[in-house]
Amino acid sequence: MKALADLLRDWMPVQRWFGSKGREWADVTEDGFFLDRSDPVLSVHRVRVTYADGGADTYLVPISWRDSEVEELASAYIGVVIGDEGRASHAYDGMRDRDATTPWLIHLVNASTVGPMHFHPAGVAYIPEGLPGDIVSTEQSNTSLVYGSEAIFKLFRRLEPGLNPDVEVHDALRRSENPHIAPLLGHIEIDDPDPANEPATVAMLQTFVPNASDGWRLATASVRDLYAEGDLHADEVGGDFAADSERLGAATALVHRDMAAVLPTEPADSGWYADVARQMNERLDAAVQIVPQLAEHVDGLRQVYAAVAGSTEPLVRQRVHGDLHLGQVLRTATGWIVLDFEGEPARPLASRRELDSPLRDVAGMLRSFDYAARHMLVEQPDDSQRAYRAQEWAERNRAAFCAGYSEASGLDPCGDSPLLRAFEADKAVYECVYEARNRPHWLMIPLDSLSRLTGRD
Repeated sequence: MKALADLLRDWMPVQRWFGSKGREWADVTEDGFFLDRSDPVLSVHRVRVTYADGGADTYLVPISWRDSEVEELASAYIGVVIGDEGRASHAYDGMRDRDATTPWLIHLVNASTVGPMHFHPAGVAYIPEGLPGDIVSTEQSNTSLVYGSEAIFKLFRRLEPGLNPDVEVHDALRRSENPHIAPLLGHIEIDDPDPANEPATVAMLQTFVPNASDGWRLATASVRDLYAEGDLHADEVGGDFAADSERLGAATALVHRDMAAVLPTEPADSGWYADVARQMNERLDAAVQIVPQLAEHVDGLRQVYAAVAGSTEPLVRQRVHGDLHLGQVLRTATGWIVLDFEGEPARPLASRRELDSPLRDVAGMLRSFDYAARHMLVEQPDDSQRAYRAQEWAERNRAAFCAGYSEASGLDPCGDSPLLRAFEADKAVYECVYEARNRPHWLMIPLDSLSRLTGRD
């Protein structure tokens, strides 16, 4: 339907989940089917965007259809399509139209097949069939709905052939009864137009974790408490976060342990170390073109990466989280829950399913502690006292996380490992690119960290 494709060309680039903002579109096509024909009608569309640079992406767009405009849904409005008989149909984002969110769970309970879409309940717990879903407004690359206090539904907007790691890992960890994950309740797949390709994962349903606190918010509240107490050290402030950091380290270690037990593992060899260093150098080359300020760190970073290329450190590769940070964990009354095992969404799905080192996840969390400590320095970059206190907070919580990990696993993840240092540096380079593009005033945070990681401090 060309009229709908034209509407989506205007609407999609401004959506938070659209991952190629700024790229010039060459063409857009869509194919769709009806998921529910009640009121409102719900259709699901695969939208293929080709770019002027030759690349292409396929996105999933559920659309609810109304006979007239609905004022309270104005922010979800896509546009109007005039049918052959002159009848107007008003299109809305089906994930933000609450009345259109019930069919997903109905079909999941019934293990339905609707057109090319297949619903797979996990068969382990109650699914709240019949409830409407409330949108989670903070997400970016995906879209989630919370159904009551029982389940959370995540729609993967960008489609790629193959099982999404978030579903694969949660399904595997369900067998281990790991207490630090939210159990998988089911998932949805859609057949690829090319029968040679695997189906793509459309969505997953998990147990909702009520009354939980986001790790980032807890950590940054602790930092604010520290800054408010001008003459106290990090361990003397009422909002000290170190005990939580230690428990988080232990939870991370137990998740890594169970992932290694239920998913493939493989010893690292010299070729893998060489590949890791090569990829880091390639990312650095690309990043310097975007962030000129990185130039002064290049020589030091090359040395950090070279230490990895020649490493003989004994290591067993396994499946890892791939994008672990304080925003991916929740604290409950009984402990920490780790979320979102899909890895970095911008990376190809196949690369996110590759075996890696658990140190990549450790490095991601260590970087997150640095960010939590230093994000308020952006407002007062020349405040040396606040900078000292930020460093003290970061060091205390990084050490606590490592201690918890070591206690639970018997392995010290934060010893003198060239690989850990390189993973941290590589992550900071990525952060530089992100901040330069999205929050230039935050660029000082990863740049300052690179001075420490490359020995310039």
